[in-house]
Amino acid sequence: MKKIILTALIAFGFTNLHAQETSKSPFTFSGYVEVYYSYDFAKPEDHTRPGFIYNYNRSNEINLNLGLAKVNYSKENVRGNFALMAGTYAQYNLSAEQDLLKNVYEANVGVKISKNHDLWIDAGIMPSHLGFESAIGKDCANLTRSILAENSPYYEAGVKIGYTSASGKWYLAGMYLNGWQRIQKIDGNQTPAFGTQVTYKPSDRATLNWSTYVGNEQPDIDKKWRYFNNFYGQFKLTDKTNLTAGIDVGSQQSAKNSNKYDTWFSPVLILQYKPTEKIQLAARGEYYSDEKEVIISTKTPNGFKTYGFSANFDYLVTDNVMFRIEARNLSSKDEIFAKNDLPTDTNTFVTTSLAISF
Repeated sequence: MKKIILTALIAFGFTNLHAQETSKSPFTFSGYVEVYYSYDFAKPEDHTRPGFIYNYNRSNEINLNLGLAKVNYSKENVRGNFALMAGTYAQYNLSAEQDLLKNVYEANVGVKISKNHDLWIDAGIMPSHLGFESAIGKDCANLTRSILAENSPYYEAGVKIGYTSASGKWYLAGMYLNGWQRIQKIDGNQTPAFGTQVTYKPSDRATLNWSTYVGNEQPDIDKKWRYFNNFYGQFKLTDKTNLTAGIDVGSQQSAKNSNKYDTWFSPVLILQYKPTEKIQLAARGEYYSDEKEVIISTKTPNGFKTYGFSANFDYLVTDNVMFRIEARNLSSKDEIFAKNDLPTDTNTFVTTSLAISF
């Protein structure tokens, strides 16, 4: 009798557990809020930092960089994401989009198209496949974004087919896109744009990535093909030390049907050290060269050629609350900045932020 009762209890427990698993909701909800204060020693009259900076770009005022509310739907063969946002990130990064889309962070749906392989098609508005920095500050080693990240896409709209190998070491993807950080295409532009991504993780301590973009960012009457490559590696050197090394290289036709190309490039190096569970330190060195002003316009003799260095301190108040402070200096070959209404070749600013994720 005792054996029969024990068998029944085990069977009931297993059945009950199985019922809980199958009845688990496919929806998950999350949010993120990051408030910041940035002080630019140049004291810009309009409180706006240089035009090539899109995050944390309001000076000497407390503001919201990103407030985000997201719902995710996930089943075995179907997935979807929808997220709305507010803040200066949305205000300045999506200024070219139509009004109803300016507060959409993400809106996409995906379908698994293979029974035996991890192969998906996703369509809609998605985070960019280019770069290692995102709009969500807590996911980045530094408080502010690099010049490289600020001047390449944060988001994209289109269709993506992506494959993850059974070992999890390889990820391959191809995209058909509306353009370079665009939901709404430029008037007069009927040219498709394309992207690719290859990610290789040889171990849990290293990630290597190569992403590309090909497209035209002008009306077709002035078509100029743009080719862009993003390379980066992320390495866990020790249990407390992380290293990120990356470089972007892009080129665009100088004129329609031209064999000449204008090139820009940007290397970046980030070192992060975590002395304790609650403290993180990071330093970043970077350089951005855009002599022909394809991406950043300065109207100066040497175009945009700028070095940057930043150092930041993070304190994890709790598991989901982070306080950060960062000092950053930018130094250009030409006098592209202004201080006290006079041109200068350097710019220094300090930024603090407080973020919560839930």
